[in-house]
Amino acid sequence: MKAQIIRLLYIKLAKPVLFLFSPDLVHDYMTFFGNIAGNSSFLRFFTKLLFYYENPKLEKNFFGLKFKNPIGLSAGFDADGKLAKIMPSVGFGFATIGTVTNRAYGGNVKPLYTRLIKSKSILVNKGFKSEGVESLLKRINDPFFKDIMFGVSVGSSNVPVIDTVEKAIQDYVECFKKLKTNSYIKYYELNISCPNTCLTENFLNPNNFERLLKEVLALELNKPLFIKMPNEGDEVVMDKLVEIAFSHGIKNFIFSNLAKDRKSKYIHPDDLKKMKGLAGNLSGLPTFENSNYWIKRYRRMYRRDIVIIGCGGVFNVKDAKSKLEAGADLIQMITGLIFEGPEIVGLINKGLAQK
Repeated sequence: MKAQIIRLLYIKLAKPVLFLFSPDLVHDYMTFFGNIAGNSSFLRFFTKLLFYYENPKLEKNFFGLKFKNPIGLSAGFDADGKLAKIMPSVGFGFATIGTVTNRAYGGNVKPLYTRLIKSKSILVNKGFKSEGVESLLKRINDPFFKDIMFGVSVGSSNVPVIDTVEKAIQDYVECFKKLKTNSYIKYYELNISCPNTCLTENFLNPNNFERLLKEVLALELNKPLFIKMPNEGDEVVMDKLVEIAFSHGIKNFIFSNLAKDRKSKYIHPDDLKKMKGLAGNLSGLPTFENSNYWIKRYRRMYRRDIVIIGCGGVFNVKDAKSKLEAGADLIQMITGLIFEGPEIVGLINKGLAQK
């Protein structure tokens, strides 16, 4: 009942007001206030009182790590770790910081975000906006994080000097080297599939991906590494990428990243007009079908030999259940949080526990 009341307040009162302002501005303010709340024990307690749902049925264990529930925050929302202290109180079983890069980057030309309300999507044009890995490390070098289930997503710096695959590989390696010094990080994500960066040649090329993977694995990170896979792709290429990772002992995957296809049946004509002239790629509902397709495909191919995080288009318990039924072990979300409100995390967890 409490969560339903909060949900009604968000949908009927808070959301209409928030959606009057640009999503760039709202995100900045939410990050600012979320950072303040995360650094206050009272506000963390109050947030937990409002949103948190816990049930032992939801607990999952992978690679010796315990996830209190299967719902996680995807990379992209908390680029610099400013929300890392408050997200557990919201009810997430885990959260990914980033995507962080070795060098700082202020982001692509604004708008970084455009709401596509009728399509239940956000047009995302961040391009790995990041304060840089050193800034992040200062923020998470805190004993508070000892018992917090969080990971860090890593990408190559989206700056002009990183203009070749060789330079990008070394940039990834430098970032991982620095992150390796932090003992509180529980897992890593290798983001090879961000579709709005300036590097012309990318790591969806199997040869480039294998070169990158070998260099990263040579660091002996000693923590689980997930590969963040693209939403759209040729089956032959996707199969090859997964096969390469698996052959090198990497058995953890996230399906999937943003969608590029602006001809998707999930994009409302009004939103298509809204996107005209704007850069970026699609989150939310337009990613849902492909995400589930890849989850099903690789669960069928690799059975229980891999761990899969399903990411894309989760707005309610039905969507979350479909990811799990497709074969996902864990779930990540962002857009659902924006459209449905922070209480949706607890409602999804409660619904999963009941089912």
